[in-house]
Amino acid sequence: MESGCIGTGTGNQLLHVDLRIDEHEPRRGILELLSRLRPCWKAQEIQMKTFTEGITNQLIGCYVVSLQEPGCVLVRLYGRKTELYVNRDREVEMFQVFHAHGCGPQIYCSFQNGICYEFVRGTVLDDELLRQPSIYRLIAAEMGRIHSIQPKCGRTVEPFLWTKMSHFLTLVESSSINNSPVEQRCTKSFAALREVPSFETLSAEMESLKRHLSQIDSPTVLCHNDLLTKNIIYNHKEGIVKFIDYEYADYNYQAFDIGNHFNEFAGVNDVNYNLYPSWELQRDWLTAYLESYKHSTGHEVTVTEAEVTQLYVQVCKFSLASNFFWGLWAILQSRFSSIDFDFQRYAMARLNYYFEKKEEYFGLSII
Repeated sequence: MESGCIGTGTGNQLLHVDLRIDEHEPRRGILELLSRLRPCWKAQEIQMKTFTEGITNQLIGCYVVSLQEPGCVLVRLYGRKTELYVNRDREVEMFQVFHAHGCGPQIYCSFQNGICYEFVRGTVLDDELLRQPSIYRLIAAEMGRIHSIQPKCGRTVEPFLWTKMSHFLTLVESSSINNSPVEQRCTKSFAALREVPSFETLSAEMESLKRHLSQIDSPTVLCHNDLLTKNIIYNHKEGIVKFIDYEYADYNYQAFDIGNHFNEFAGVNDVNYNLYPSWELQRDWLTAYLESYKHSTGHEVTVTEAEVTQLYVQVCKFSLASNFFWGLWAILQSRFSSIDFDFQRYAMARLNYYFEKKEEYFGLSII
């Protein structure tokens, strides 16, 4: 379908449709939305595909001929109570920044409980492809390009990590006190897992992390912050990868974004840290990343062994923060989300690995 069918706001002003779509029966609401975005589509010809990979929101692809045709629309329905810990205005801003730099899809509109945006052609990456050198070098290079995107002139940026983590921790504390009946059931089940650290322990751990990592000179750059395999689209025909979903995209520590991605090698549904990338894979990945990052920021592209080793140590340390961050997130999801996923088990996997690796990674020395 021609781009003339797209109805969007101009500049940074995004079209907002005052509509709430029923998450249990979304088709009618989506058709109403598409009558604004794709007026040339006939309702009876519109097909919808629900994507099942996500564990935060519902995602529905809308098309007439094929999802791989230009003009297809993705409709994302926000997960239950995600507004408590996702800044939706910031997410829209990040969509626009990524798209403006050729790194992400166009966002078409927002509505009361979601957004619509361009379908990125290609296939969702699977865990096996993540380990193929030809693929992971593409991912490393794409991250290097995104990390080189500069903030608007004169704007001072701070890493969002500690602010966001503190917010998560506050919600963990308050949600254990004031819950609806459904949330109370979830909390009791969660409390039954004796290995789960207390709020006091979690709070002390966050302060320990902050003290240690704040001494590490990792640059603050534009980060995706949630680069699991399902947020990477591989276009085999064009030989490119694109990153999608910017709920947590923001300026953050360079080493966090990389360490977070390495943690995702362990998977989501059945977390297995035996799949964490080897030193050899990391070394190759980090070399490709530094070549891209240096090229994109206008520096000499030559990468030294010392630079790779230094970044490796930083990434190890910030991978701890990633596990702790998503451990807190999963505790919240276990109390709020209506999605059928064992968030409690996931929280335990992330936090257990954090405690397992903490002493080793804290002991690593930066060159």
